[in-house]
Amino acid sequence: MGKVDISVVIPLLNEEESLEELCKWIMKVMFENAYTYEVFLVDDGSTDKSWQEIEKLNVLNSCIKGIRMRRNYGKSAALNTGFASCHGDVVITMDADLQDSPEEIPELYKMIMVDGYDLVSGWKKKRYDPITKTIPTKLFNWATRKMSGINNLHDFNCGLKAYKLQVVKEIEVYGEMHRYIPMIAKWAGFSNITEKVVEHSPRKYGATKFGMERFINGFLDLMSITFVMKFGKRPMHLFGLLGVFSFFLGFLIALYLAFEKYVNHVYSMTDRPLFYFGLLAMIIGSQLFLTGFIAELISRNSPDRNTYHVAKWVGI
Repeated sequence: MGKVDISVVIPLLNEEESLEELCKWIMKVMFENAYTYEVFLVDDGSTDKSWQEIEKLNVLNSCIKGIRMRRNYGKSAALNTGFASCHGDVVITMDADLQDSPEEIPELYKMIMVDGYDLVSGWKKKRYDPITKTIPTKLFNWATRKMSGINNLHDFNCGLKAYKLQVVKEIEVYGEMHRYIPMIAKWAGFSNITEKVVEHSPRKYGATKFGMERFINGFLDLMSITFVMKFGKRPMHLFGLLGVFSFFLGFLIALYLAFEKYVNHVYSMTDRPLFYFGLLAMIIGSQLFLTGFIAELISRNSPDRNTYHVAKWVGI
């Protein structure tokens, strides 16, 4: 398969009613703008007739391609699989529920190809979601801005995004990490990130797949990715620092108790709770330091310990 202008990756789960309408809409936009394109419909373990619909759409238009996962792995896995198959200069992701408008594609394409952005994230400034989804989303976006340092994005979780092809080929998305793709891209060296206000429509078919467990898992993944990005190649900087601090605190407690015993002649120091706090702090400190030491050994002997992203080569 040769290069095309645009690759569209659409992860989906039980969206049989919307697929035909969505693909016709995308085809109309591509035709009007004379883009060469490919559309990857990634069926993430649907239990309805979504796959049969994808097969039918492929027969009608060979630019529409289907990928069927063996079971429901999650949106991140579906996106990562779709990214591996892309050939377009610009890769655009969107949801299959018709809440993302394909009419945004030309402007997104321009922002990547003409304006030179690495990643453009959609911002659903006016949303049509229930309050049970919008309030957790606002909290999630606030926390992600603070931890990632990407302060110019209002909506990290918007499914409508555009990327340079190089971006999706150099990042890995798993777990619930699709929420943090701008963060992952930034850590991979793609820092030219912006957002675009996009239209958000009410859901036309089916029901939302959002649940509180996804919100909780999202925050756990935020903590995980922050740790991995900052300390994945230097774990001793975290565990060693915490270990030294804890051990030093316990050592100070031990010095104080020794002073009390030998200077002030307080002989019942082992009956004091402070003695056990100090002992516990030194034990925890030693364990944390050893954890960092072992993690450092594992990291330094990892097969990808020297895997880094190179932007350009010249004269080689």
